[in-house]
Amino acid sequence: MNRKAALGAASTLVTGTLIAGAIAATPATAVERHHSTDAAARGVQIAAARAARAGIDWQTCPADWGLKAPIQCGWVTVPLDYTKPNGRTIKIAVDRAVSTGTKKERQGSLIYNPGGPGGSGLRFPARVTSKSPLWVKTAKAYDFVGFDPRGVGHSAPISCVDPQEYVKAPKLDPVPDSEADKRVQRKLAREYADGCFERSGDLLPHMTTPNTARDLDVIRAALGDKKLNYLGVSYGTYLGAVYATLFPNHVRRMLVDSVVNPSREKIWYQANLDQDIAFETRWGDWKKWVAKNDATYHIGDTPAKVQKQWEKLRATAKKHPIGGVVGPAELTGFFQSAPYYDSSWASVASVWSAYLAGDAKPLIQSAGPDLSDKAGNIASENSNAVYTAVECADAKWPTSWQKWNRDNTRVHRQAPFMTWSNAWMNLPCATWKTKQHNPVEVKTGRGLPSVLIVQSERDAATPFEGAVELHKRLKGSRLIVEKNAGSHGVTGQVNPCINDRVDTYFLTGKIDAKDVTCAPHATPQPAPAKAKAGA
Repeated sequence: MNRKAALGAASTLVTGTLIAGAIAATPATAVERHHSTDAAARGVQIAAARAARAGIDWQTCPADWGLKAPIQCGWVTVPLDYTKPNGRTIKIAVDRAVSTGTKKERQGSLIYNPGGPGGSGLRFPARVTSKSPLWVKTAKAYDFVGFDPRGVGHSAPISCVDPQEYVKAPKLDPVPDSEADKRVQRKLAREYADGCFERSGDLLPHMTTPNTARDLDVIRAALGDKKLNYLGVSYGTYLGAVYATLFPNHVRRMLVDSVVNPSREKIWYQANLDQDIAFETRWGDWKKWVAKNDATYHIGDTPAKVQKQWEKLRATAKKHPIGGVVGPAELTGFFQSAPYYDSSWASVASVWSAYLAGDAKPLIQSAGPDLSDKAGNIASENSNAVYTAVECADAKWPTSWQKWNRDNTRVHRQAPFMTWSNAWMNLPCATWKTKQHNPVEVKTGRGLPSVLIVQSERDAATPFEGAVELHKRLKGSRLIVEKNAGSHGVTGQVNPCINDRVDTYFLTGKIDAKDVTCAPHATPQPAPAKAKAGA
């Protein structure tokens, strides 16, 4: 869920949520919804049957995709609207690296979604070709398959604003000083929502998690797999949960890592507020680590001193944007990677340390835009557009500014690091111009096998309670908790207690008799700031 901000606020990595007390469906709308669901179910059966017959014409990947042989690429055709399977279609980009084991060892395909919504999974097969140590055993049994979900990258990409305009900086400080500041941000949010409709309005009604889950089933059929093997991280856990609900007897193995709370009361408005609080907690963990390593970074030897330096940096950038491009919004966008990923702890601290030592260049390069990177800017804008489109379409959002203002003002008091930047990023959903749906009621259906759930205890982007909620809803699931840890994407960390169980699950289907608690992975080691050139 990592992206640059679309509006005047900073970038955020969010998992949104639905308003509590959403408008109840009348009997008529309930009947219409049931009819639509039935029609979509028939539509996906038709599409999957076609895909199974057509298969995938695997070829060398296009040069500009950056996917080197032996990775292969192809396309899967899906309906834009599953209630009209014979209507307009779009093409979903897929890629694979074939399994490294023997024919006898091969168990099928393992399909991956990295999150977002808006993230591309096309880098996943590189875990095979690069011989990633954490995945060597699983790669013997499975072709690793990635895809660009609908609207993303090469799969009928959507857009909400000109990419070069999208990345320009500095943006407005996300923390408002006045009601006038809020009015400006509200205007930006409305303009962004309008831009989505103007540039991509024909696709927006169909940019939902259930439709992406249906696409996933069509991809499964095109691969020739009778059942799905799936790895989903972050938003990919919600995609997996919705798939498991819609297609319980199509699941063979499913592992979800860093879990979005699937409660309909959380998707997506409330989840963002929950996330703000979790980010503040993990921000505090990082400040403690920075203080502990003050001999390396010289930022502050207590968390309070580190916080004071952050507030000073923020105030400086607000008054005089660093390098003319890094203001408070850009700082939040860059620094949030520390509470997000442990792998960013040392690098973010090093950039900050260099700035305090008189070298602003690393901070400008890390937090500021690169207008020359047009391809990267197109990808960033597209990712944010998909994020917004899916979350706005998945659920009915509050339209009352009074509610948004009241809730975010309250949460900001206890979680000032990211609350307002998160609010502005999601505010386009309050004025969204296409249909907003009721979220899927995630539950266990007949035939669903044991799902493996992996979660760190102090995750900022997807708070721990989400894993507990999904565990309750999916009967027979097993939960692995990484205690006293908070990095997002647990299966990417070196922790044998977890890594060995992941291999065992994918290779044999076996899970522990009870839920498991693992000790945390190794704490990041400090890395000193690089010296200034010529120093």
